[in-house]
Amino acid sequence: MTIEDMIDSLKKGVVNITFKKIDSGEIRKMPSTLKQDLIPDGTKIQSISSNSDTIMVWSLDKNAWRDIRVDTISSWEAV
Repeated sequence: MTIEDMIDSLKKGVVNITFKKIDSGEIRKMPSTLKQDLIPDGTKIQSISSNSDTIMVWSLDKNAWRDIRVDTISSWEAV
């Protein structure tokens, strides 16, 4: 599964992304989405590129935009 596949899944619904936090080294599993129906009104999806070093996602447990460095992602799973 590629980063492109993950972005497609994020646009369709919820994806649990497991990654290593840069600041603490902690492993975090974050429920995330890019599906407009699941993102609060007043926020919008920015352009998402699979070629970028980071990906912006809406964190469902923090209710905020979060960026994840692609090279820190260890796994992801569509829910």
